[in-house]
Amino acid sequence: MSQQALFLIIPRQEVLRKKTMQNRYTGDIGDFSKLGLLRALQAAGLSIGLNWYLTPDETHNTDGRHVDYLKQEKYRACDPGLWLGLKAIVDGENREVSYMEDDDILRASFFSDCLDFRGKKKAKRIDDRAEWFEKSLSKMASNDIVCVDPDNGLVVPSAKGRPKENKYVLPEELAAYYAQGSTVVYYQHKARRKDPFYTDQLEKLLRREDLTGASGLSLKFEKVSQRYYMFLIQPRHKEAVEKAVRDMLVTAWGDHFRLL
Repeated sequence: MSQQALFLIIPRQEVLRKKTMQNRYTGDIGDFSKLGLLRALQAAGLSIGLNWYLTPDETHNTDGRHVDYLKQEKYRACDPGLWLGLKAIVDGENREVSYMEDDDILRASFFSDCLDFRGKKKAKRIDDRAEWFEKSLSKMASNDIVCVDPDNGLVVPSAKGRPKENKYVLPEELAAYYAQGSTVVYYQHKARRKDPFYTDQLEKLLRREDLTGASGLSLKFEKVSQRYYMFLIQPRHKEAVEKAVRDMLVTAWGDHFRLL
């Protein structure tokens, strides 16, 4: 299927609803950018695994409101099929991750188990995360690309061992996906830091002994709500990944993404 293929997604009504997860983000500009990138990598012949890093819904903020892109032709031009698919989900009030687990949106291995730390002591959180992660490793195995999509990105010192650590990915988790032979892409939220802070984080990761041979790539989505997609690239995927990203940036996506 061509990246630019035009189709209209009719969401599956029979899909089990997962009300306890952070489905409120579904179909927002973040999903559009992430899925657009993964579709470009898939069009280059790379198989995709996506761990949503789902956590229980929160109500203390208005995250997930960024859907005005679905009224703008400049975004539709990036990937008409994806734009129409996400528009059908949002307009149909089907803002649940399960509706995006559709071959017409992305042919991928999805892992959507919820990582729920509510009311749990630290030892229980550690055990539950280890079990959850082992299941995800099995699900993601054999994919060329594994994308991980935590709410916030790479764990920060203030979150380690805390109840909100489930909103972050751990370096050892990235390394474990890489050890299975996958190129790893992790989402990174942009907070009140400049770009070098996040690219330095990636450079530090690349010096880990359990990421031998990995090369890095930093891609920034600059519109509406800024975010990064950081790559830990397997040597055997380097040429294909870099070409897929370059080819993407000469399309309408180039108005929204920038290599750092």
